[in-house]
Amino acid sequence: MIYNSALVLSILISGSWCLVTKDLKFPEWFKFGAASAAYQVEGAWNVSDKGENIWDRLLHKRPEVAVGGANGDVACDSYHLWRRDIEMAEELGLDVYRFSISWTRLLPNGFANYISEDGKRYYNNLIDGLLEKGIEPVVTIYHFDLPQIFQDLGGWANPLISDWFADYARVVFTLYADRVKTWITINEPFATCDMGYDLQHGPYISDKKIGKYLCNKYSLISHAKAYRIYDEEFRPKYKGKLSLAQIFIWYDPATPEDAELTDLMLEYWEGRYSYPIFSKEGGWPPNIEKYLADKAKKEGYPYPRLPPFTAEEIELVRGTHDYYALNHYSSRLIRKARPGEKIGVYPYFGAEELGVQIENDPSFEIAGLDC
Repeated sequence: MIYNSALVLSILISGSWCLVTKDLKFPEWFKFGAASAAYQVEGAWNVSDKGENIWDRLLHKRPEVAVGGANGDVACDSYHLWRRDIEMAEELGLDVYRFSISWTRLLPNGFANYISEDGKRYYNNLIDGLLEKGIEPVVTIYHFDLPQIFQDLGGWANPLISDWFADYARVVFTLYADRVKTWITINEPFATCDMGYDLQHGPYISDKKIGKYLCNKYSLISHAKAYRIYDEEFRPKYKGKLSLAQIFIWYDPATPEDAELTDLMLEYWEGRYSYPIFSKEGGWPPNIEKYLADKAKKEGYPYPRLPPFTAEEIELVRGTHDYYALNHYSSRLIRKARPGEKIGVYPYFGAEELGVQIENDPSFEIAGLDC
């Protein structure tokens, strides 16, 4: 069978396939699903009135950034082949299909003053088609494809991004919340902020001292504003659920002496994007906030590089979740870097900031998809 789209079945099973027997079954409540992202599958990058996003700009101006100069201009052409996508989802026996909405396909100039009729129709067709086949649509509002016009204004480092995102989210909810019951506001803000401001990801900026922490804060505030809009204006009628999706790599200490440093690394990775939302106290994880503030002071900065939350912002963000969404890819070991030692192959994962080495454990089995 020739597949016209990148519907990748995402099943995580502990152990090998040979252990799956008639005596080992998934519980009845378990849902099998597949997931995609708009830029990765839709293609049709300049069809109709769609606007330019940061990946359009980046891979047209810097084709060397992607392997073989690839880009998403055509991709899987899901914009035209959405019917086939739904057929494949049905053939796979999926319960759930997660996809993202392209901000600039729905709002070509980024702002909510103009909604594309073609963009609106495309997502209506996809949602209705999935429901007709008994497949639940799970919709990601933002999956890496920021309108270029907003990047030109500072992107996720601009405090106003939270208002622009909130306006966009309200449009999405208004159009689709009557049928979509599970939402992800922002996919993997760590990738956008920590990797995107360290030349590993769009927007492909080198600003790991300041920019990525501004992005960190304002992506959380953006999520929170979208959540509050749904909670107040749409939940009473539609009863849906929202969260944001975290990217996560688990870390174990290489030696018992590295345990405290490993805990700090977990705060750095997962805590900065989860603690403000899921903890009872809200705000930044205290240990990493103190570590980064002390380090910034030693570096001569007159203010923390991780920008503090105001009391109002803490309350805005705290509790903005209905479930926990986790994209887990791999696990690593953490040890303290030796004096004069060059940080290894994962410097953008926080290794330089915390002065650690991230290593593979040779006893770990390698999964089919590893990073």
